[in-house]
Amino acid sequence: MTGSSFKDELVYVSALNEFVYCPRRYYYQRYYDEIGEPYELVDGRSKHKHASRRGSWVTERYFRSDDLGMHGKIDLVDTETGTPTPVERKRSESGSYYSSDEVQLAGYCMLLEDAIDESVNVGYIYLYSTDTRHSVRITQDHREAVREILRRIRSMSVDSIPPLTQNQSKCEACSARTYCMPGETAVLSPSEAEGTGWEGTTPGDLI
Repeated sequence: MTGSSFKDELVYVSALNEFVYCPRRYYYQRYYDEIGEPYELVDGRSKHKHASRRGSWVTERYFRSDDLGMHGKIDLVDTETGTPTPVERKRSESGSYYSSDEVQLAGYCMLLEDAIDESVNVGYIYLYSTDTRHSVRITQDHREAVREILRRIRSMSVDSIPPLTQNQSKCEACSARTYCMPGETAVLSPSEAEGTGWEGTTPGDLI
């Protein structure tokens, strides 16, 4: 994208997850082209592809909503209970899912609601690592979180880099670290690290 903002552009639902995980990482994903792909993303794609060959129960469906300002592909729409229910599949080495995954699932529920014109208040997160499917009830708090994150994403500009993350461990295998340079930023511009997990970083910490 060549413009300084993308407030009029539809936002991928997967971007909600990325933004919640780390707004700064999402910034570099959004504005820089060549950032590489982490193993988890590549491996997750291969698992999706493998799963789609198991049988007719897997159906990837694309949805978009100009009213919501979102679009995306739902891994699986489960209609076994009569009400279409989105299923989001995650690799998750930890064997658990996170609040960012719930926000992404909520976004898919909202997209599905817009498409079928009926409430979708439950979604599922399937974890490959444990072969388990977890039911998640989508609340009003989830929906408000989606709308707030959409607002924050649309307000982003290339001239305003989000602050460093509070959790340094997120940076260890981050695909955007080459651009973000959290340690170097904290050393060369300590004010940018104030109040973050990188505050107090010294040159010796980078060795």
